[in-house]
Amino acid sequence: MKKSFGARTLIFPAPVWCVGSYDKNNKPNVMTIAWGGICCSAPPCVTISLRKATYTYGNIMERRAYTLSVPSELHVKEADYFGIVSGRDVDKFKETGLTPTRSDLVNAPYVEEFPMVLECKVIHHYEIGLHTHFVGEILDVKVEGGMLTEQGEPDIEKIRPFVLSPEVRRYHGIGNFIGRAFDIGRRR
Repeated sequence: MKKSFGARTLIFPAPVWCVGSYDKNNKPNVMTIAWGGICCSAPPCVTISLRKATYTYGNIMERRAYTLSVPSELHVKEADYFGIVSGRDVDKFKETGLTPTRSDLVNAPYVEEFPMVLECKVIHHYEIGLHTHFVGEILDVKVEGGMLTEQGEPDIEKIRPFVLSPEVRRYHGIGNFIGRAFDIGRRR
């Protein structure tokens, strides 16, 4: 029998992404989120949800752009820190020693040391209760060359992203390969 937990933000897993933006003075900022996901394949789009109270919210509303830097397990402390403090009060890049890099295609920075980056322009936003949902069209995905498979595709086992267990506030690494998508289900 399943136990009911009621209406909560409890789903496994939630991505750990670091949202890059510039403020009105061109100061780079980054914020860690877990509320996001792919929402369209043509055009390729990703969503993020932010509270209006965040510094990043105002930056994105003004610039209409953001990046998503995907941290590896090696940078779990920095990614966690990005979600603890506000860019209003702290220069997060300076405090962590990580490098803000200007996106080639959108008016937002990304974290140079993180292995994977999505550059997104905002094409839509709307309020859902406490959060604003931003839909960003993905203009480019950048992945470190050493993080690719022999076929030249991003390799999750080399990138080593991690996920959040919401509500219990725990980070977890990605597990082992268990089967090919759109293939394993055909075998009965």
